[in-house]
Amino acid sequence: MKKQLGLALTLLGLSGGACAADQGALIKQGERLAIASDCQACHTQPGGGTPFAGGYGIDSPMGVIYSTNITPSTKDGIGGYSERQFARAVREGVRADGSYLYPAMPYTSYTKLSDEDIHALYAYFMHAVKPAEQKNTPTELPFPFNLRFSMAGWNLLFMDKGRFQPDAGQSEQWNRGAYLVNGPGHCDTCHTPRNLLMAEDAGRPLAGGMVGSWYAPNITSDAVSGIGGWSNEQLVQYLKTGRVAGKNQAAGGMAEAVENSLQYLPEQDLQAIAVYLKSTAPVRDPQDTRAADGFGQAFNVEPALRGLHAANANNTVADGAALFSGNCASCHQPDGSGSKNQAYPSLFNNTATGSGNPANLISAILFGVQRKAGGEDVLMPNFGPQSYVNPLSDKQIAAVSNYVLQHYGNPAVKVSEADVAELRNGGPVPLLARLQPYMAPGIGAAAVLLLALIWLCGRKRR
Repeated sequence: MKKQLGLALTLLGLSGGACAADQGALIKQGERLAIASDCQACHTQPGGGTPFAGGYGIDSPMGVIYSTNITPSTKDGIGGYSERQFARAVREGVRADGSYLYPAMPYTSYTKLSDEDIHALYAYFMHAVKPAEQKNTPTELPFPFNLRFSMAGWNLLFMDKGRFQPDAGQSEQWNRGAYLVNGPGHCDTCHTPRNLLMAEDAGRPLAGGMVGSWYAPNITSDAVSGIGGWSNEQLVQYLKTGRVAGKNQAAGGMAEAVENSLQYLPEQDLQAIAVYLKSTAPVRDPQDTRAADGFGQAFNVEPALRGLHAANANNTVADGAALFSGNCASCHQPDGSGSKNQAYPSLFNNTATGSGNPANLISAILFGVQRKAGGEDVLMPNFGPQSYVNPLSDKQIAAVSNYVLQHYGNPAVKVSEADVAELRNGGPVPLLARLQPYMAPGIGAAAVLLLALIWLCGRKRR
């Protein structure tokens, strides 16, 4: 009897160990998915915030949207969510209390996540993330964008519900890449242009679009406007490190994606993403006649400047060449070729300077570049209002941008003071946001007109 009892206990112990191992593997899978989905970038305040405790302000054309606490805190986070409620929030944008999320949370992409991946994510957030008692910062958008229930109509119009369906005619690697790009990686959220109602333009997927002050470039397979001229190895290197010499360097939101997410993906996942992107339908911008990384050549600024300009007293120098010499040449070299290791990149054969859209060149000057990836800590100081170095005016940034474009980039592109001011203030304002001040009066006038028509109809009947 004792022998049988001992055997039973041994079997129970083995079973418990196996369950613990299975739970551990599930949590690990969930952690990998949370990294691939870049949850931490938006749900953690920069500069040492508590992981996943929210409070990060996401600048949108409609106003600032604050991310919420997604730790398992039952008081401030999602600790009280059932797995079904969690799945609905992630894949449909509806919280446990029934209120709607704004699509700054990319549920329009996460809707493609499988039930298995949702189960793993739930296990990770509930059992591996430390609860944080941190109050949520309320999002207060102006009328009518503050009417969250209106998102129900927006979802009906623009949300393509449904899980990812593999293409039987494609390889397993291609399908993995398609899932990562269009699902957890939510690349389309930034890299697809938006329509009048701020939904993704389904007719031009991954063709590039403005994200605040930065431009998320075309990443279709087009050889001129997109990444068709990149090799798979270059794409993998860029996703892992944030830079490829002679091509591009990640800044802004892309630097955050590389730092918090992409550099940690397995090599096979990065390869799958590259394979999928190189297979996408090419979308050409009519203004592009040459790949952005094909512009420019070395040009030494110094010989023509000797003895011509006094020191930048009271920040008065307005000449682009002089501004480049004083602020850029020490890192990017007087001829624009960059440092030997390209940590400070060449300004020619550079998509930021060769693009038909100069937003990333201007924003790099205004806001700087900071990225920790591939074992490197990359820092370019900003020259905007928060500069610790030498704040430049809109006129000066326009002047130095035009100098760089003329000598190292796309000389057909011109930058004005207004262009710089627009990006300094958060980027182009879409029509929907520009119409916002007139919406309340318009709705009021429509209501009055409707009441008047009802009254007239009633009077005619009498």
